[in-house]
Amino acid sequence: MTDKSLQQLLDEKGDIVEFLRNQQVGPNAYPGVPGEYSNWRDEQRSWAESSVLFNQSFHMVDLLVTGPGAFDMLAYLAPNSFKGFVPNRAKQFAPVTPEGYVIGDVILFYLEEEKFELVGRAPSIEWVEYWASTGKWDVKVERDERTAARPLDQQGYRRNYRFQLQGPNAMPVLEKAMGQTPPDLKFFHMAPIMIAGVEVRALRHGMAGQPGYELFGPWKDYDTVRNALIEAGKDYGLTLCGGRTYSSNTLESGWIPSPLPATYTGEGSKAFREWLPAKSYEGMCSLGGSFVSDNIEDYYLNPWELGYGIMVKFDHDFIGREALEKIKDKPHRQKVTLALDNEDIVRVMSSMLQTGDKAKFLEFPSAVYCMHPYDAVLKDGKTIGLSTWIGYTINAGRFLALAMVDAEFAEPGTGVTLLWGEPNGGTSKPTVEPHVQTEIKAIVSSVPYSEAARDNYADGWRTKKA
Repeated sequence: MTDKSLQQLLDEKGDIVEFLRNQQVGPNAYPGVPGEYSNWRDEQRSWAESSVLFNQSFHMVDLLVTGPGAFDMLAYLAPNSFKGFVPNRAKQFAPVTPEGYVIGDVILFYLEEEKFELVGRAPSIEWVEYWASTGKWDVKVERDERTAARPLDQQGYRRNYRFQLQGPNAMPVLEKAMGQTPPDLKFFHMAPIMIAGVEVRALRHGMAGQPGYELFGPWKDYDTVRNALIEAGKDYGLTLCGGRTYSSNTLESGWIPSPLPATYTGEGSKAFREWLPAKSYEGMCSLGGSFVSDNIEDYYLNPWELGYGIMVKFDHDFIGREALEKIKDKPHRQKVTLALDNEDIVRVMSSMLQTGDKAKFLEFPSAVYCMHPYDAVLKDGKTIGLSTWIGYTINAGRFLALAMVDAEFAEPGTGVTLLWGEPNGGTSKPTVEPHVQTEIKAIVSSVPYSEAARDNYADGWRTKKA
């Protein structure tokens, strides 16, 4: 007896939106670290004021892709150009379906000739695994599953550890840990360095717009490198970041981590759905929020809506090229930050302090309650966009939401409202309590919201309008 495929599961369920909205799972888990090492307020402050150590060793999928066909296969799956892409570089990898909709977003590391690693949420990685399985390229893939999806007896280790050292004091911390000046690398360039006698691969990167590095290497060196960084950071305010705080840093950087994988429909991805098990990410993730449509394709996003239009290059053949060429010059929703009105936020929270109807609870610092949040953004009662991430940051002193709105409403300073809460009292997800919907006023603001992110990131989707 063979396992059920995703396509078979969807055929059984019929109404895909209803199925995903009532999945019995909450937001993405961040295992392997405490919820808080100190408190989430100080942990948030650290990436803006001193330095922070993010531990990314547990919550993402890693896929090793090797072989003489690896470069050509990955280039065929990527809308962005591979010209000039050489070992010791990295890039965002956001493949699209043949219909031109984004599947997901991961980081692609070019480790050495014929050796790549993709790190991030599962949908893009499963797409790569499928195309590797077709036999069209001479490649081998090795998946290292995220901790939450591993058997209990395999949850204590991974192929690699992965840390991010960020903040104004990140460079002095790294210099002390290395015992010498860190290499002066360009954004998304890599180099080997030595920490506590072991070799570490360092990627120049940033999570909240501050200078920093992603550091990774074999699991056996996990404690050696982590302890050395903690010791080096004692004089520089290094703060460990817990799982509760981690997902809120994206509010300041402007990266949307949660586009729904656009593979539930479409002839171009049918073979993928027939290959993919029902118990894959796509078959087990959850959808939620105030935006509700009976058509799952209304949840799909194209690269321009996510701010990735600047990365799309028609200098090579890739899956989805024809579809993207047809829409590249059409109007697209633009990514923005919504600064939510403080008085309305207090009104929503105060409903918890009374009997009777209550608004959907706003959790601190991340108010996301499903794996793929989709809230409606309104202007004069009409839906003009979608919000896909929401939470509080002490560095801004307010709740923020990452959204995409029609271009005519994308000018900073425009007043809109966010429809908060699910209709009809809420879905059956265990993270959703009975509540009533309410509107929260918001001001359209820059993305990234963090001034440091706008000033310090390399030119790219964070700093240029598509």
